[in-house]
Amino acid sequence: MDSLAEFSSVTRDRRPRRNAVQAVTAGAVVLAVAAGGAYAAGLGPFERDTGPDPAAAEQARAFLADWAAGRLPSAAGRTTSPGTAQRVLDSFTAGLDITEPELKAKPATEAEDGTVTVPFTARMPVEGLGTWTYESKLPLREQSDGNWKVDWTLSVVHPRLSGTEKFRLEREETEPPEVTDREGTALSGAQFPSLGPVMAQLGGGGGGTGPRGAIHLVDRATGKVERTEARFGARTVREEGPVRTTLDAGWQTAAEKALAAHADGKNAALVALRIDDGEILAVANSPSSGFNRALSGTYAPGSTWKIVTTSALLLKDAVAPDDVVDCPKYLTVGKRFQNVELSAHPGATFRKDFTESCNTAFISLRDRLDDGELGEVARRYFGVGQEWHVGAPSYDGSVPVPKDETEKAASMIGQGRVQANPLIMASVTATAVSGTFHQPSLTEGDTEGHTEGHTEGDEDTTRTTPLPRGVVAQLREMLRATVTDGTARVLSDLPGEIGAKTGTAEVSDDQDNNGWLVAHRGNVAVACVVEEGVTGGGSAGPVVRALLGAAPADSE
Repeated sequence: MDSLAEFSSVTRDRRPRRNAVQAVTAGAVVLAVAAGGAYAAGLGPFERDTGPDPAAAEQARAFLADWAAGRLPSAAGRTTSPGTAQRVLDSFTAGLDITEPELKAKPATEAEDGTVTVPFTARMPVEGLGTWTYESKLPLREQSDGNWKVDWTLSVVHPRLSGTEKFRLEREETEPPEVTDREGTALSGAQFPSLGPVMAQLGGGGGGTGPRGAIHLVDRATGKVERTEARFGARTVREEGPVRTTLDAGWQTAAEKALAAHADGKNAALVALRIDDGEILAVANSPSSGFNRALSGTYAPGSTWKIVTTSALLLKDAVAPDDVVDCPKYLTVGKRFQNVELSAHPGATFRKDFTESCNTAFISLRDRLDDGELGEVARRYFGVGQEWHVGAPSYDGSVPVPKDETEKAASMIGQGRVQANPLIMASVTATAVSGTFHQPSLTEGDTEGHTEGHTEGDEDTTRTTPLPRGVVAQLREMLRATVTDGTARVLSDLPGEIGAKTGTAEVSDDQDNNGWLVAHRGNVAVACVVEEGVTGGGSAGPVVRALLGAAPADSE
């Protein structure tokens, strides 16, 4: 192993400026492979006569995309020192047990000497522990052939990585906890494979704790710890006995069987929870080991996000279900947006736009919301972006203020930098049909275990406002119509008054779209994502249909 690229995992206690160029879309570009990839809005709608060369920022984003996707030879080839870069990137991710990084580029800046710098945020999931988040920068220089490359230094990977200091991962593992469902039925990873990584994060029974660990910065020569960069895992002592969860063995069984039968071997995840109190009934992932996509994934939610967009529009009286909002095949806002399969519905009502998931219609209404209004509605009424304490590590969503009109258009349809996962979208669905946000929970009477190691003494600090009854009634009616007359017809022959919304989320030019479906029946809300599932109805639809068809009586 290269001496400058050494990382180790230790287990202990086995217990120049350009004129007249078109600017790249302002704002951070999300490069999220663990979460299902990235959405690149393309060239922005405005021109400027000064600023960094767009080709430099493009090279930076490509480097981050390759690194996040594990295409390390390609990433290294975009640097001034490919051999060294590849060895360092490989040893960094492998030595620290990092799986599926998420890297978000920020706007580029240019120095007087022509060097371009692209800052970025790194979210590094450490297998079985949590997520290490930090900031770094990519320096880029124009080469003699006119191309831009990342000017390679160790600090590209992390600002504290150097020739004299490296990182070391230390784990403190304990025996897996005993876990039961809400009725006291024992749950095991052998019986419920999807719960393996989840149960390990709950904290142990019998006075034990869940997996703990830390990433230390150490002296390369002596191994002395210079500082601790991140800690993971709670150190609280629980009362004797198994960890009692809110899970339901019947729902969990149905969820795991539905994914096994209908995810077609693709990465997929789903969550089912009670509408009246947010208690989680099932968490399932495919594959069943490794990254917990259901709770910690970061995905563009696609058209399932139109539930939130519709709420924002209805709250403002900006549109009504019977208003005519045309649905053309294309709409250009800096880039060309289109509908799935190039569908069009001339003279459609807003209700029709919702049930047929018309992207262009929703984007045409963007001027009726202020730039930050969608994110404010998501936070205030749905709790998205607030800090959740579920009882296990979770990602709680992000809806940044759009940087330009193209990004605002994308956010209206759950793209751009909007990020969620099945946990968030199941909660969004529950809030939409009940009017009240209930922080999801996985363990009874326990608010510990939030992501990124913040687990001791955490309390529910979410603060939300109920949706008006009129808005809830309109949302329920449109969700129901999506099943009876729209894109969620895959659920139409199941018993019960099911409401649903499909979603198809762009990932990248070389990856198929992710498929989404959210639904509610009785007192249960469900959300499912299938990576590269192409369409929501065609991929996530059969999973949710199988779940609802086999699940026990809805939790009252």
